Amino acid sequence: MSYSQLDRPVQFLKGVGPKRAEAFPKLGITTARDLLYHLPRRYDDASTVEPIGRLEVGMDGSAIGRVRSKGVIPTRRGLRIFQAVLEDDSGIITVAWPGQPWLDRKLRKGDVLLVTGKVRFFHGRQIQPREFTVLERASSAGPAEQAGIDRAEPGLVFVTYPATEELPQWVLRGIFEKNLDALLGWADDDEYLSDEVRARLDLPGLGEALTLLHRPADIRDPERGRRRLAFDELLFLQLVQARARRHATEMEPGIAHERTNELVRPLHEALPFELTGAQARALREIYSDMQSERRMNRMLQGDVGSGKTAVAVFAMLLAVEGGRQAALMAPTEILAEQHARGIRELVEPIDVDVRLLTGRLGARERREALEALASGSAPIVVGTHALIQEGVEYDALGLVVVDEQHRFGVKQRMALLERDDARPDVLVMSATPIPRSLAMALYGDLDISVLDEMPPGRTPVVTAVRDPDAREAVHAFIREQVREGRQAYVVYPLVDESEKIDLLSAKQEYERLRAGPLADVRVGLLHGQLAGEEKDRVMRAFAAGAIDVLVATTVIEVGIDVPNATVMVIEHAERFGLSQLHQLRGRVGRGRAAGHCILVADPGEDARERLEVFRSTTDGFEIAAADLRIRGQGDLFGSRQHGKDAMLRFADLMVDDDLLIVAQRDARALVTRDPELERPEHARIRAHLSARYRDRLALYGVG
Repeated sequence: MSYSQLDRPVQFLKGVGPKRAEAFPKLGITTARDLLYHLPRRYDDASTVEPIGRLEVGMDGSAIGRVRSKGVIPTRRGLRIFQAVLEDDSGIITVAWPGQPWLDRKLRKGDVLLVTGKVRFFHGRQIQPREFTVLERASSAGPAEQAGIDRAEPGLVFVTYPATEELPQWVLRGIFEKNLDALLGWADDDEYLSDEVRARLDLPGLGEALTLLHRPADIRDPERGRRRLAFDELLFLQLVQARARRHATEMEPGIAHERTNELVRPLHEALPFELTGAQARALREIYSDMQSERRMNRMLQGDVGSGKTAVAVFAMLLAVEGGRQAALMAPTEILAEQHARGIRELVEPIDVDVRLLTGRLGARERREALEALASGSAPIVVGTHALIQEGVEYDALGLVVVDEQHRFGVKQRMALLERDDARPDVLVMSATPIPRSLAMALYGDLDISVLDEMPPGRTPVVTAVRDPDAREAVHAFIREQVREGRQAYVVYPLVDESEKIDLLSAKQEYERLRAGPLADVRVGLLHGQLAGEEKDRVMRAFAAGAIDVLVATTVIEVGIDVPNATVMVIEHAERFGLSQLHQLRGRVGRGRAAGHCILVADPGEDARERLEVFRSTTDGFEIAAADLRIRGQGDLFGSRQHGKDAMLRFADLMVDDDLLIVAQRDARALVTRDPELERPEHARIRAHLSARYRDRLALYGVG
């Protein structure tokens, strides 16, 4: 099969061999396929490269020239500078690399370089390159060629690959020259998209797309090739999630909950507030799922304060009306206790029993709770992951609600779907707003309901940006709020001091604040290195009002509701993403008094734009979209968004939203027609899916 050609080890390709192959894994390359998908990181149009003779001082440009001479020059301060003189047919220029004398061993006389940087005057014209590429290696046999080089013809595009010291640019270019024709031919045999799909989306064939990326004839070619690869990876990602969605919702019958309005209508009439339009819409979607034979596997996404808990309570009551039980799972015991109190207060008018199950319960309380769940006398239970542990049995579990679902992960979510005693509907809640495209990419296995409307009467948090020299005034404001009976958070990016980064840290600032600026108030410390019991003790003390100011790290990003907390001070705010800042801001302003979020930052121009976006809006979805635009999707996907194991290497969710929508629609339609991809025309898709996405399929239990 054609897959065997591209899956052969890289060492068997021309110009590689066993010894050189040892250097390839650093670039994420172990097979011929990996090499083919090792794409250039930069493209330079030869028509935009100035002849050396035309480079003027002050210009920022690129030039191509042959190394005429080179050497290392020491300075009075002990700095060693590597310099090379480049020439082409139009003239010469000096290129300097301060502090990089080792380049003298790497570059030869006669090498042809592409350099990019600002032209300055220093004993003549000089460039200190931001980037450079060896386009052509001088022959090691005989004296180096000293003649100038011909100007590249207009339209020629130079490519620069990600490289390493063991596999420099010129080596990679040579390996590609020897193997690319064969690799592209094998890619043609690998085509898995139909002519109809490619024509509908105006996408090139696979071999053509990779040719456009490796051998562009025009500077616009790589983008067309990238779009094809972007659709491929979006389609395969959505196929994984479409199969997981089908497995979760359709492989076995769900529970068709019966609505009697015995509980739902009385609670609705007793509410001291009106549901928002967004809450009503979400409930219609949830009720439709729950009353169907198809199992619900839905996410409820909404900003802090948008009313997710009220929606979840109505969903739980529908399950209880039909004779089932409902469970709400929270990531921490203290948050579970808070939910239990809030739900009890909400359902008090209709007299529904709400039980709590956490590790803090005494033996007798735990035994009573477990007996009530097993007998069915407890219709609603709130707890931590203890709810899904062995030994916890339900009489008729019909709905599980997972709060702050990202704290549990896919594996624990899938554990809910695989219970032996029930096939409950699942509703996961997230208070971290994310753009639609990112939600589709990350949670394509879930149906999504969005609360994009805030209840009336909620007072927005006042946000301000302050320079570091304003800290004295900030601390004075904290003391003033405490005198009025309020509480405050002060958040730092580090737990402890670091020799590598000059940032304030929670431990050291806690000691300084309680001995100095905040000596007259009660100060507590909370960070991720504390033992679980100690973290719990500190949070309970703060919630009870025994601590006035909580010095913390982002461990409080998702925390309990402390209505009395009115001030959130975030130190080194430029170090945080916008969505993270928004979560921290959501910790205050939850009571009747106005909330204040103060960002202490010494930002550069880039950070200033981000913080101004944050200051100007409290809309979590708008902030998330700005975060995606400014920071890029790599940070948002996490540390694995690098190399060949990245979730998305080629797709950009800010520009490929149209491809993502089509990919999800096509993937779901394909899985509906051919759930196991067993038809002959889908053989290549199935093979590629199994080869590259085996781990993700296994994670969802659909390998």
